Amino acid sequence: MISYRRIFVAAPKLPSSLETNSTHTFFQQALLHWYADSDRPLPWKGEKDPYRIWLSEIILQQTRVEQGMPYYFRFLEAFPTIVDLANAPDDQVMKLWEGLGYYSRARNLLATARRVANDRKGVFPSEYAEILALPGIGPYTAAAIGSFAFGLPRAVVDGNVYRVLARFFGIATPQDSTEGKKQFQQLAESLLDQNQPGLYNQAIMDFGATFCVPRSPNCGDCPLRERCVAYAQEQVQELPVKTKKIQKKDRYFHYFLLYHQDQVFIRKRTERDIWQDLYEFPMIESSALPIDLDFPMVQDWLQGTKILQRQTSPLFKQILTHQQIIAQFWKLELAAPIPNPPADWQLIEHQSLKHYAFPRVIDRYLEQKNTSLTLF
Repeated sequence: MISYRRIFVAAPKLPSSLETNSTHTFFQQALLHWYADSDRPLPWKGEKDPYRIWLSEIILQQTRVEQGMPYYFRFLEAFPTIVDLANAPDDQVMKLWEGLGYYSRARNLLATARRVANDRKGVFPSEYAEILALPGIGPYTAAAIGSFAFGLPRAVVDGNVYRVLARFFGIATPQDSTEGKKQFQQLAESLLDQNQPGLYNQAIMDFGATFCVPRSPNCGDCPLRERCVAYAQEQVQELPVKTKKIQKKDRYFHYFLLYHQDQVFIRKRTERDIWQDLYEFPMIESSALPIDLDFPMVQDWLQGTKILQRQTSPLFKQILTHQQIIAQFWKLELAAPIPNPPADWQLIEHQSLKHYAFPRVIDRYLEQKNTSLTLF
């Protein structure tokens, strides 16, 4: 069991309501004053169109601003309205999303767009509960959309907010515990500026993202320093606290590029696993590397078809939240077409590969100008 040493040596004196109100007022005013002088320009800031706000929030889930911004502009160019997005083919949306990862976001993006287009005639809901009910939207995203687009008094609580609140108030409760989530949410709601919730939410998010950063924050110039518990007790790097440590497992994927006259087989991943609805080459997952061409499944695929040339690639790796993919690519030039390929395989021209959305590990392989393939 993981143990945590207490942040406070002795239990602190409970503040009076007057002291609490004073601290909350200081926090709120200092934060808004900082934001007035430090606002970083981003294309979705000040936006009132809920479609654009929602699109930016979904893209920025698990994605840095610098990486997500080009995707935001691409999606708006391809789909100016939520109805345009709802009418788009799945493969087009997945291809446009390619490289962002966490592809369930793209599937939920389509599901929400189609629900709004079909059930609400393209009008995005303006009530918090209705926003929260949409696919892929949790309390944080619903609060962000509601406060930015409609002025709803809902506080956002994301990783940046957890960090700012934990440090300023000296909260040692693990942020990923049930108790912690409740405690942080209640505190965030009590601090919210009811008159300008969108502005306040943006301020605290930006403060955590650009100033009160995870490592080596600039505490010496912090506008909250004089009342920050973590700074006073030299606990800045120990907060916030998390209980869960992600254990990654290794998975070994062997991709087979089965070519005949510049045509190659691909298939869509439909299983409830990583990369659902993306494309891949026929693949075998094994418990370790390497395997060889005598592997029974490979022989079943080939059905006796003669191999003219065999090539293998170096290893490619892709790290996901809970796992690491270790991939190797096998390119087989075949003397004739495979007579009875599996029903879910598609035979396409090599030059058409660019039109399909693949996992990043396959994109990296295809992007190699010189893949250093070894003939054997």
